[in-house]
Amino acid sequence: MTAQVNTKPRGRQFFNNPGPTNIPDSVLRAMDRPVMDFLAPEFLEIQRACTGGVKRILKTDQEVFFHASTGHGAWEAAVANLFSPGDLVLVIETGYFSLGFKELAETLGLKVEVVGADWRKGLEFSKLSERLAADKSHEIKAVLAVHNETATGMVLPLAEVRRALDQTKHPALLLSDTISSLGSMEYKMDAWGIDVTIAGSQKGLMMPTGMAITGVSNKALEASRKSKLPKYYFNWELMAQRKPQRFIGTVPVHFFFGLQQSIKLIEEETLEGVFARHARLAEATRAAVRAWGKDGKGPSLYGQTEDRLSNSVTTILMPEGHSSDSMRKIALERFNLSLGGGLGPLMGKVFRIGHLGDLNEPMLLGCLATTELAMKTAGVPFNAGGVDAAIESLAA
Repeated sequence: MTAQVNTKPRGRQFFNNPGPTNIPDSVLRAMDRPVMDFLAPEFLEIQRACTGGVKRILKTDQEVFFHASTGHGAWEAAVANLFSPGDLVLVIETGYFSLGFKELAETLGLKVEVVGADWRKGLEFSKLSERLAADKSHEIKAVLAVHNETATGMVLPLAEVRRALDQTKHPALLLSDTISSLGSMEYKMDAWGIDVTIAGSQKGLMMPTGMAITGVSNKALEASRKSKLPKYYFNWELMAQRKPQRFIGTVPVHFFFGLQQSIKLIEEETLEGVFARHARLAEATRAAVRAWGKDGKGPSLYGQTEDRLSNSVTTILMPEGHSSDSMRKIALERFNLSLGGGLGPLMGKVFRIGHLGDLNEPMLLGCLATTELAMKTAGVPFNAGGVDAAIESLAA
């Protein structure tokens, strides 16, 4: 009788999805401890330290709330706390996740307008300014934006969004999803005039999925007192009253254990160091993609506006007639490399390399080399030399 062959790939998986991301061993070890009373002085000190650390990463002196949820829960918390049924909000189209923000707002009873944009090029700011200037009665209550669109690998310059609001003297709130940018690239909540910042634990913060963070400006807190949308678990006012733990229900203490260590790692490297590392790894990834497609027949960068390309994820357009999903299947099942797929209308047309969080040069080069191996195995046309181009970029 022939023994069945185990084809499961060996070794540690190379995880290059743009979220969740690799969790550092020290964060895992920090969470590997007995449960603690969330009203105990020892835990409350940990919770306070995490709040201070997150404020330093957000670059805010204003309010921060934590939720036991994914980042989508923080989306819902923001909308439910700020608005009333029938309120009008403006969503800046950046890709799949911006339209998800739109869908959530509509589901909760808001009127939503979309400022349309080419997903590959990004927003034309004149369109936003024109719409804001036309709103003489200030019917628009808020602008909803995704700072880094994980689906397209494109960044929205939030300082420019704030400038459009200020130049048109529009009082609308500015809400920002930083789920795939916080802890990976520059972000200045207070300096950029962001009223609500939405973040999740599983990307730049290098944590398991399940904790959401909301930074809230004083202006947004004032607006929340007039909101008539129903909420309970996500109710900021109720949370603020639940002193000292500030949670509706049980506090997820192990997430705070992990977050404390994550903040320590970030601050040991320094925020500037973290941002520089992400920029270095991102440019090396882009150098590889440019080499793969230099004759116009291989894979190419999906984003077409150079100064808006993301430093946390690169979205790569497949050559015509080739499926990204079949190539990704080979990468995962044969070579133990996990790559991100296309979302919404980009499904099967692109793949995504996440280069954020706990990542270094050897890990990235292993990903790029194995991506070449998967493309070659799948019969995807590309030019050799992508890894060499990445090495040249990193060595420079």
